[in-house]
Amino acid sequence: MIASLSAPSKNSEMPQPLIRTAVESDVPQCAAMLAILFSQEREFAPDVEAQSRALDLIIQQPELGRIFVADVDGDVQGMVMLLFTVSTFLGQKVALLEDMVVAPAWRGKGLGSQLINHAVTFARQERLGRITLLTDGDNEAAQRFYRAKGFTPSEMVVFRKLLS
Repeated sequence: MIASLSAPSKNSEMPQPLIRTAVESDVPQCAAMLAILFSQEREFAPDVEAQSRALDLIIQQPELGRIFVADVDGDVQGMVMLLFTVSTFLGQKVALLEDMVVAPAWRGKGLGSQLINHAVTFARQERLGRITLLTDGDNEAAQRFYRAKGFTPSEMVVFRKLLS
């Protein structure tokens, strides 16, 4: 089942989202959310098969990370994932915040804040030392959002090398 990605009608009361850890049956809806995200980014293009493989891998191996979804009446309307690594500087486990996305019809309704707050609470409970994230340099709305949530810009510059 693919998420409807639509908001409730104006005549109905806004349903309360449930922020929860993704399960295997969420993979198709999460892949649809990633297609939205990757369609908005210059460096990436959606590949539902590849994204589904990655989502399955994380769900099946929770030591790699966690995917949190915003479930609204059984439909995934947002997601965020934390991937785990170790910081030698901090001497402890840390997380990379990856693939934060909210369905367009749900943006500006607090769903993103609920997702990020849940991820930060989880990271604190797990005693992670830091959460690092990347966002497009020209995505000022995302940068304002993350600053409002207590994230600060880094002087570090991202480099990557594709191996395939």
